[in-house]
Amino acid sequence: MSRKQNGKKQVYRAVARRRIQYLFSLAETCGLEGNFSLANRYVQLARRISMKYLVPIPKEYSPRFCKYCYAYQLPPETCRVRIHRGMIISYCTHCQKHTRRPLHRNPSMTSEL
Repeated sequence: MSRKQNGKKQVYRAVARRRIQYLFSLAETCGLEGNFSLANRYVQLARRISMKYLVPIPKEYSPRFCKYCYAYQLPPETCRVRIHRGMIISYCTHCQKHTRRPLHRNPSMTSEL
C-alpha cells in the first residue's frame, strides 16, 4: 500500500471519530428531549460509521447504549442502573438484558510512570 492511500485512511478515520462524537452528542440531546427513536437512530449510525472505517467507539460512549439491542440508554427513562457487589449493572428496558461493568478499576493493573 502506498503512503498516499495510508494518509487518506488516517484522514477518513479522523473524520469518522469526529462524526461518532457528534452523533452521540445528538443522541444525548434527543434522549433528554424524550425522542428516543431518533436517539436510537443516531447510535445506529455511529456504530455503522465505526464498523465501516474500523474506528472503535470511544470508551466514554460505550456505556450509553445497550450491547444487545443497541438502544440509547438514559438511566431513568430507558434503563435501570444498580450497584451490586462492586459491579454496575444496567438493565435495558427494550430487550430486558443486563450488562455488568466493574465499579472500580483494579489498582494492581495500573502502572506507575
